[in-house]
Amino acid sequence: MKRLLERAFVVEAAAERAWAELVAAEQWPRWARHLRSVHVTPPGPVGPGSSATLKLTNHTRASVRVTEFQAGRRFRWEGSFLWLGLGYDHLVTTDEMGQVTITFTVDAAGLGVNTVGPLFAGIYARNLDRAIPQLQALLQSPDPARPK
Repeated sequence: MKRLLERAFVVEAAAERAWAELVAAEQWPRWARHLRSVHVTPPGPVGPGSSATLKLTNHTRASVRVTEFQAGRRFRWEGSFLWLGLGYDHLVTTDEMGQVTITFTVDAAGLGVNTVGPLFAGIYARNLDRAIPQLQALLQSPDPARPK
């Protein structure tokens, strides 16, 4: 597969909280405004064997399924767009200083990877570049699951 896009960014939150937000895919529309809804099967956090249907605000749909999963650290789901096979990676890492980084990558393979791929990546990059600050802000806010 060819790497189309990579975004790595620091979050001011514990790795566990960052991970919990990433696997709560049905909640993504609150920070990823290009998504109208996400339906995960089976319902609940993304895990091994999960699949999802993402409805975008432009009225398109994407179907993906988890192909790799490392609890608390990384998941990859794969789907397609036109003639492209796409892989979306979601990674949470912590460095030796305790700084938490989330990395999103998009890889593609298939007919059109050198023509349709850059177009897809450009559109996806704009959406992701708008979503990342929203996710960072959400992760900096007080955790609603914990008492103040």
